[in-house]
Amino acid sequence: MTEVQFHVNVPDPVYYACRLLRKALRQGARLAVTGSTSTLAELDRALWVFEADEFLPHVQLRDDRPSGAQARAPVWLVEDARHGVSMPVLVNLGAPVAASFESYPRVIEIVSDDEGDRSAGRQRWRDYVARGCVPVKHEVAA
Repeated sequence: MTEVQFHVNVPDPVYYACRLLRKALRQGARLAVTGSTSTLAELDRALWVFEADEFLPHVQLRDDRPSGAQARAPVWLVEDARHGVSMPVLVNLGAPVAASFESYPRVIEIVSDDEGDRSAGRQRWRDYVARGCVPVKHEVAA
């Protein structure tokens, strides 16, 4: 069963994702991140400048067959979560439940403090429960 975590009340989801990815990379994790085209483009830019003295290696994939060098990147930015299922963790910055989420051992949902995003997050929570998952909520302190 996929472990699902909701990180809620996040003031800036892209900045929070950068922090989360940095922590995960320091622990040797490999992750896929999914979201809208614009959100992934914003995250891509942010990952290049997030740390002045530390590069957060990542690749933005547009199809399901990454090249050799791309496949070795520890963070994959994918619009379609099915393209990253070989990764052990999926971070969702999108509004719907990610396609093929059950192929990942762990899913992290990032939900902003915006009321529209919170509403979409509540719907995703209900969708996960309806599919047999037991999500865990983590309140993010401002």
